[in-house]
Amino acid sequence: MRLESPWFLFLFLILPCLYFYQKKWGKHLKAALFYSDVRGIQGGLSHWKVKLVKGALIWKGLAVVLVIVALARPQSGESYEEYSTEGIDLMLAIDVSGSMLAEDFHPKNRVEVAKERAKEFIKSRRGDRMGVLVFGEDSFTLCPLTSDDSFLLKRVDEIKVGIVPEEKTAMGMGIVNGLNRLRRSSGKSKVMILLTDGVNNAGKIDPLTATEMAKALGVKIYTIGIGREGLVPVPINDPMLGRTYAQMKTEIDEEVLKKIADRTGGLYFRATSEEALKKIYEKINTMEKTESKTKIYTNYRELFPLFLWPALVIFLVDRLSARSWLRVLP
Repeated sequence: MRLESPWFLFLFLILPCLYFYQKKWGKHLKAALFYSDVRGIQGGLSHWKVKLVKGALIWKGLAVVLVIVALARPQSGESYEEYSTEGIDLMLAIDVSGSMLAEDFHPKNRVEVAKERAKEFIKSRRGDRMGVLVFGEDSFTLCPLTSDDSFLLKRVDEIKVGIVPEEKTAMGMGIVNGLNRLRRSSGKSKVMILLTDGVNNAGKIDPLTATEMAKALGVKIYTIGIGREGLVPVPINDPMLGRTYAQMKTEIDEEVLKKIADRTGGLYFRATSEEALKKIYEKINTMEKTESKTKIYTNYRELFPLFLWPALVIFLVDRLSARSWLRVLP
């Protein structure tokens, strides 16, 4: 609530003056009998008319207070915000080749950690359109660019090894797939985050050729190599022995990943732990800021009638009673 004309509240300062003026000098202005019926005072001062006459000054004072508040124009406001954003169009490209089952982030494997941190990153973005694709021996778009975060998060939950052929890694095809989603983008900027744990060994387009295409389209690529150094345990389902583990050496083509990032204006990161991957996404989040503007609008509703009408009723009743059953006899 606010007062549109608060300076009218200074009129309250004259009320004590009027009261003392009436109290001290008002009764000497003229001689009068302030009762229209002498029966009201024959039995003492307990008659209801007597009480009304004595309380008339209070009612008049209340009416004046209500009028002053009405003049100050109290208003109630309802505010709403309007957001305008210049968002980023961003594709997440996640490796789902067989090596992503490596459990070097025990008890989680690489793909589980990649999913969790990707979801956390999606939730931290506001005003962007985002999508997700996976790649192994081939590439597949799970979700095209969308501003529907809830739908995107559901699609990320579906990521698993085996969703596409998993024997090899077609990194270049993953990049091209993402470029197909970004090339008609109308976003302020176009970004891809490529996460992998291996080397390119499949696909019709090699990663550096795909990188030149990204550069021509103005797409910035951040690359992330995920996995610990050295030997890591990878689960194997043996038909005779059941679930066993084999030791696999992590082989990440960091040289190619660095070139992809450098040539497109991005950065290369190495995630050797879950916490490291979290910090990488946080850094990318701060580097790729979405510009947003907020306008606050307030619609005000006039409340002065709530004060003015009761005051008018009091004045009207006072005038009518003064000319009838509370009439003053001079």
